[in-house]
Amino acid sequence: MVVLDSKDQLSNKVKALKAKNNKIGFVPTMGALHLGHLSLVETAFNKTDVVVVSIFVNPTQFDNTEDLKKYPRTLDKDVALLETLSKNIIVYAPSIQDIYSNNVISESFSFDGLEHQMEGKFRDGHFNGVGTIVKNLLEIVTPDYAFFGEKDFQQLQIIKKLVEKNHIPVKIIGCKIHRETNGLAMSSRNTRLTEAHKNEAPFIYKTLKEAKRKFGIESAGKVTKWVTKEFAKNNLLDLEYFIIADTKTLKTVKRKHNKNTYRAFIAVYAGKIRLIDNIALN
Repeated sequence: MVVLDSKDQLSNKVKALKAKNNKIGFVPTMGALHLGHLSLVETAFNKTDVVVVSIFVNPTQFDNTEDLKKYPRTLDKDVALLETLSKNIIVYAPSIQDIYSNNVISESFSFDGLEHQMEGKFRDGHFNGVGTIVKNLLEIVTPDYAFFGEKDFQQLQIIKKLVEKNHIPVKIIGCKIHRETNGLAMSSRNTRLTEAHKNEAPFIYKTLKEAKRKFGIESAGKVTKWVTKEFAKNNLLDLEYFIIADTKTLKTVKRKHNKNTYRAFIAVYAGKIRLIDNIALN
């Protein structure tokens, strides 16, 4: 397996592969890889010949410096895990200097309002940071396809908008949420959960599934109130938000329309660890 830390080396490698008509897939990650990441890589191999996996903890998308400091960095383990899938993976593990030179700041983006919903209301500047790093990486890697998990569904929609507005020649593929056997959405942050919080966290998905059932027979407002009450009774999990939104605009639903599709989005604190999840409702 090839591990590169220089964008120039990576660019040259990709150009050589494309010259031989190889299709390039790209899976951007912040490392601390788990089976959810591997499922993205497997999906990438179904559509492409060579997959580039970036491992980079991006400072510009963290609004919480403590979260950035504590984010797990496990490059050797990540490479070993990827090797269990295929040797035909290129790992790009750059330094901050290689990505940002001496200018570690975010560009400002407009995502036609998508950035102001949900996560955008609670994480100041987050999507400017996401847009900055994803745009940089797509320009460095120049993949034919890039793969993102639906756990960060708002991010997925924003990246599609980023590619559209900046005319970046890549197809963005959304991949289904990979879950633990207990239903908890896989996340690198799960490793930081206490045993008590780990045992309680499946309550999030259980509640989402019941919210989906209720959404078929009740209004969005009633479902939202029910979820809020359920979390108010939980002593270990603190609800930050629960929102039912239109999948295209990500705006909170006031009245359901038969022609529209909806998802429920949730953010929960398990102690100091912030967990997000979502579920398609129709």
